Amino acid sequence: MAKGYWLAHASVTDSEAWGRYIEAARPAFAEYGARFLARGGAAEEMEGGQGRARHVVIEFPSLDAARSCWQSETYQAARNHREAAGVVTITVVEGLE
Repeated sequence: MAKGYWLAHASVTDSEAWGRYIEAARPAFAEYGARFLARGGAAEEMEGGQGRARHVVIEFPSLDAARSCWQSETYQAARNHREAAGVVTITVVEGLE
């Protein structure tokens, strides 16, 4: 079964609200078997940049788990904190294997 991934790109405008989002989202990530492969850190947009400073790659056991995490009540409640904290794009992608 192919793994699923979240590709997230963000510009954080309110670090306190972002911190609340991170804390509130942890249980959803744990429940759906998320593993962070990249989170913050050095990044350089090489082509077609969105102008976002923060980039995150999260691996899930399956595409269904990746979708289910985003759709979960726990994550949606956490997302409420994030909406006031900046601009975010999240794409769910199926892995190759």
